[in-house]
Amino acid sequence: MTEASEGFDLATLLARRGAERYELHARHLNHQLPRMLHTIGFDKIYERAEGAYFWDADGHEYLDMLAGFGVMGLGRHHPVVRKALHDVLDASLPDLTRFDCAPLPGLLAEKLLAHTPHLDRVFFGNSGTEAVETALKFARYATGRPRMLYCTHAFHGLTTGALSVNGEPGFRQGFEPLLPDSAIELGDLDALERELRSGDVAGLIVEPIQGKGVLPSPPGFLRAAQELLHRHKALLIADEVQTGIGRTGDFYAFQYEAGVEPDMICLAKALSGGYIPVGATLAKDWIFKKVYSSMDRVLAHSASFGCNAQAMAAGLAVLSVLEDEQVVANARVTGELLRARLAALVDRYELMREVRGRGLMIGIEFGRPESMRLRSRWAMLQAARKGLFAQMVVVPLLQRHRILTQVSGDHMEVIKLIPPLIIGAREVDRFVAAFTAVMDDAHNGGALMWDFGRTLVKQAVANR
Repeated sequence: MTEASEGFDLATLLARRGAERYELHARHLNHQLPRMLHTIGFDKIYERAEGAYFWDADGHEYLDMLAGFGVMGLGRHHPVVRKALHDVLDASLPDLTRFDCAPLPGLLAEKLLAHTPHLDRVFFGNSGTEAVETALKFARYATGRPRMLYCTHAFHGLTTGALSVNGEPGFRQGFEPLLPDSAIELGDLDALERELRSGDVAGLIVEPIQGKGVLPSPPGFLRAAQELLHRHKALLIADEVQTGIGRTGDFYAFQYEAGVEPDMICLAKALSGGYIPVGATLAKDWIFKKVYSSMDRVLAHSASFGCNAQAMAAGLAVLSVLEDEQVVANARVTGELLRARLAALVDRYELMREVRGRGLMIGIEFGRPESMRLRSRWAMLQAARKGLFAQMVVVPLLQRHRILTQVSGDHMEVIKLIPPLIIGAREVDRFVAAFTAVMDDAHNGGALMWDFGRTLVKQAVANR
């Protein structure tokens, strides 16, 4: 008898077929993902998750310092968000009728705009890249200009419009031609002004802290860029997809710089507690009124699932938890503790170059050591592929210490820490102790670690 004829039961299906997970991905999805996971030893089988922790099939506990690339801001399965989703399903709402005005989208927009009093309206989509696509379209239409500016090394998404403002060449290769957008260096006001003189620039989209490499915008840049843009009748768009919703110790990352009021803000990731895909583009009233200028243009830009009740309920629950449990303040305090503890290790380890970031968005950068013994090993890795040393650190953190992290981008010697915003001193102690042990091993010539480095070198050479 087939599975379909027996009726659908999720627990039974997972019990019967869950062990096939890697084979199913290799056969039906991105076949390079399981290959990569097998190569670096990340092919774990996680069975359960709660808060900032996973458990594997043997009951071993893992600390999550990645939070699904920032999606799980409240950790996994926060009880308030979980209850909200049960409640909205049990309510049997007439969702997505298309021809009514449901209350939940308006309520979530109201809550978001309360954190953003200089903006007026919200468009809800399904992801960060869709939030960026919305901002790009709105900026072009509202200004009547074709070109957007972005920063080198930026990451704004992988759909075609967002890819046109993606500052990482590796993501763009093979997908050109893209939109006629132009890059400037993060912090380069002279380059920004040169581009604006052409008169065809709709706006600048910028991450207040770039996710690739964890690179904060220089002090004063956002405020000065805003003034230049407005002088030339162009817009400032803050991509807060990863940095927003409390990640950096403020509700928005741009708030660390006084006087910055972006014309549009892109949000996603942590907004729904990791349960339901959601994205949001916040903007000034006049921008919306340009795009939706008449009843004929009521659907000039829309998203089929953008205001679905589950996503809206999850977003409302997340914002409630942020306030009730003082999550943003915790991100600021715990992030400063973690950053300070790690920064204190820079002088101790010659392979460490810098620790940077804000709140619970922290980058650990590695660099060329001084001693001959370590320098030769570093050179071996760099000759094969930049970024292998950071990967060498990530793997023993998982394999030996059961802590999940990842490198901050391809060809970067940077590990990015973006854990759930609910972690505290206990998790900081655990991570710092494990990281210290791994760095001790690297500097003392630990055979297991450097043997794995040679494996990575072989793999990198083979893939050229």
